[in-house]
Amino acid sequence: MLHKVFPDKEKAKSILNMAIDREKFISSVKLDYPSIIAENYYEIIKELSSALLLLNGLKAIGENSYKEILDSLNKYSNLDDFYISVLQDLRIKRNKSLYEGKQIDSSYLESKRKIILEIIDKLKKIVEDKLK
Repeated sequence: MLHKVFPDKEKAKSILNMAIDREKFISSVKLDYPSIIAENYYEIIKELSSALLLLNGLKAIGENSYKEILDSLNKYSNLDDFYISVLQDLRIKRNKSLYEGKQIDSSYLESKRKIILEIIDKLKKIVEDKLK
């Protein structure tokens, strides 16, 4: 559920820095670990999305909060329905990996990696622009 909060630039900046650190880490990991890489991409996007909402005075709380964050990205970012559907698919794959132990196939990551990195770059730029 999305709740109104006071916008917090310092917290958003800290979250952005965590996402950047995670991004650096992933760049050093071999593609031999697609589930771990995909889970970290998910975390980066979740962190950037949370920072963006925080800058807009919102915070997601509770079960299915990340699904709500993704659903709200149309309103707070320039991500269209195609990008949102890619993110929802990544969310589902990540949840199955984390909670059911289902490995994410390397072919999934190979086919989606470029668009996922594009989404990360777009979200990072939006957050950085709002922090200026």
